[in-house]
This record gives sequence, C-alpha cells and structure tokens, in this order.
Amino acid sequence: MSKLVGTAGVSVLGDKSLEFYRDPVAFCEQRIEKHGTRIFQSRLLNKPTSFVCSVEGMKELLCEKSSVFLKDPTDVMHNMYGDNIVTANGEEACLLRLSLTNLFTGKCLASGSDLINSVSERCLKNLSATGEPVSVYPLFKRLGTELVLGLFLNVNPDETPELFQEITALCTLHWHGIISTPISVKVPLWSSGFCTALEAKDKLMDIIKDKLECQRQGFVGYLRDLPLPDASCASQHLLLFISALIPKALASLLTSFTLVLSGAGKKEIRNRARADPDYLYYVLLEVQRLWPPFIGGRRIANQDTTLGGFHIPKAYAAMYISHAIHRDPEVFHQPEDFLPERWCGRNAGQEHLLCSLGNGPRNCIGVQLNNVFLKAVCGYLLQHYDWDLSPYSQDLQYKWLPVSRPTVPPMVSFTELELESSATDLPDGPP
Repeated sequence: MSKLVGTAGVSVLGDKSLEFYRDPVAFCEQRIEKHGTRIFQSRLLNKPTSFVCSVEGMKELLCEKSSVFLKDPTDVMHNMYGDNIVTANGEEACLLRLSLTNLFTGKCLASGSDLINSVSERCLKNLSATGEPVSVYPLFKRLGTELVLGLFLNVNPDETPELFQEITALCTLHWHGIISTPISVKVPLWSSGFCTALEAKDKLMDIIKDKLECQRQGFVGYLRDLPLPDASCASQHLLLFISALIPKALASLLTSFTLVLSGAGKKEIRNRARADPDYLYYVLLEVQRLWPPFIGGRRIANQDTTLGGFHIPKAYAAMYISHAIHRDPEVFHQPEDFLPERWCGRNAGQEHLLCSLGNGPRNCIGVQLNNVFLKAVCGYLLQHYDWDLSPYSQDLQYKWLPVSRPTVPPMVSFTELELESSATDLPDGPP
C-alpha cells in the first residue's frame, strides 16, 4: 500500500478549487503528467481529495467499494433536491432504486416512445427551412426541456404554453442556484442566487404536488403507485427529473454528436449510421466517451481504504473524472480519436467501462431512457438532414463545468435530404 502522490495542502490556503473549476481537464492532465499516475491527491472544496482518472480506479471506487465511498451529506445537491435517489446513502438508496427502477424500464419506458418521437419531430422538422445557420445548443436544450416536462409532468407547450414557460423559467432559476455559492441572503431589492433558487424550488414543488394529486396518466400516474418511504418522496424525485440538469446534459451530448458528424468529411459515417442502427449505437458510445456531459462525481470515504493500491484515509474525498477515465490509454487505444469502430473491435462489450452517467450500483437510473432519447433524436437528424458548420471555422473549445459544451454556441447549417424516412422506422439496435 503506497502513499497518495501529490499534496492535499493546508486548509483554505492550499485549496485548488478555483484552478480546478477554471479548467478541470488541464488540472488533471498536468498532474497525471507530473506524477506519472492516474490517481493523485489535491485539495478540493477545502477537503483532501483523491482524483481518480483511470478505468481500474473508477471500477474500484464506484463498483467494488461503493459501500465504502458515500455521497457527501453536506453536498449542495441535497439542499436543492432533498432526499432522493441521488443524495441518499446505504439502504435508503438501495430501496429507492428498487422502487424507481420500473419507471425507467419496460412498459413505462415504452409508453413514452410516441412522446419522444413527436417532440423530436416538432423541434427538428424545420431546421433547413430558412437556409440560415442554427445555434444548436439552445435548440437541443429546448428539445430536452420539452421531453422531460412532457414525459414526467404531462406538460405540453402547445396545450399549456404558459405553464410550460413558467416551469422552464423556474427550473432555470433553480439550476442557477445549484451552481452558485450556497449562501441564502435576502435584503430589499436583492437576493442571493441560492436564495432565489430555493424560492423557485418552492414554486416548482407546488406545481409538482398539484400534478401528483390531479394526474392519473403517464409517468406521474406510475409514480403515485410506487411504494415510497414518505409523502414528499415522489415530489422530490419529480423535482430532480424535471430539473434543468437533464435538458442540459441531453443538449451537451446532442451538440457533440452534431459537431463530430458535421461536414463532407463525415458523410460516410453519417450514411453508415443511417443504414446501420448498430453503428449508430457505436457512434453514440464514442460521443459519450469523448464528451461526457458531466466531468465526474464526488464521494467521501467512510473508513480507511485503498484505491489503486494507494492509501485513502477515512473522511478523504474521492473525485472520479470521466473525461480522463474515458481517455485511459490502458483501455482505449488512440484515446483522443473519434473511432466508433472500437466498440465492435478491441472494446467490444466494454460499454460498462464508461462513467459519463456514473457506474456501478449507484449509476444514473435513467441510463436506458437517455439511450432512447439519443437514439430517437439522432436518428431523426440522420434520416432527414446532412449538416455542416457555418461558418466552417468556429471556436469549438469546450467548457466542462457544470455541464460540458462548447464555450461558444456553435452554428450549424442543415440541408434536407431528398428522400426522407422517419426515425421511427429505424430497426432496433443494441439496448
């Protein structure tokens, strides 16, 4: 058992949070090169933290020792969302997962397919109509918002536009509170972002509770009938499911998909993905590998333990970095290159090594739903359009926090295909 390389510094003065949040990718790359290892220590959020940037380290952290490394109960996510499947630990988290799993599989998941296809068509059917370039990130964020509000709350922007706009605005205020300093201050003519977010949360909860009382159909109806621990549990989970976090993650992945398949040079890949659902699946895996929507996640050790042979003291934090893990050269040959074929070659059957949506027993419960979303939307784009950057030369550098996306929203020109076929006609690919 070895001592962690790097230094955790001293309280406050040794904190590296600002450097990390400015550029987490550069932060990790510099230290991996300096220390010659993909597990090292530093101080983040004023807490000694082990950074995990290898596939093996991630598997140990999130899978083999998931009961040792727990969610931080003081995390701001708990203040914003309350007790739910994301913030809970131990037996509570396991029971919630058992209760909620059926909402994201089988009959309930299948019941949302018509909605997913109709939203995809409504948002994407006129992309080439004006002949002008489209700013794709806000387009996909709107699409993601329509998907989650329609699926989880039965709110349709055509049927109840005012309610749709109200919830969207409240979710945005709530989101800004998550990424602000968690200080609740309210004085005449001014409130802190966190205070405003808590107020938005209260209004959202009123809307959600009303939906739970009145709705009998769809996801809300299924959720009502689940064996949950208390009356507030259903509403708190709906708050999590409709939050701005999910549309932003979808917008991130869809934007990356659009950019990497842009232009004449990627026409062969687009054509192959149109014709072969298996290959589309590999393309989407590679998008998630190279451009994970979330930089990673944080846990706290509840006892002395090890990661990758390094000693981790009790109460140390452990931060896994998806971007670095997905580029681990021990697992992914030519890790910086976009190679969908790797998933039917040397990395065949290794989808479980990705952690863009977590991994292990605490991975995102909506992984299957995310795959259905991506397949439907990307399938629609492929069946109806070719596209290219417009202008060709753009700043495509990414910002990675709080959700990854290009720093400057990219502009894309879409050209409608002469022969259209519906995305719903695509044969099923891998799950």
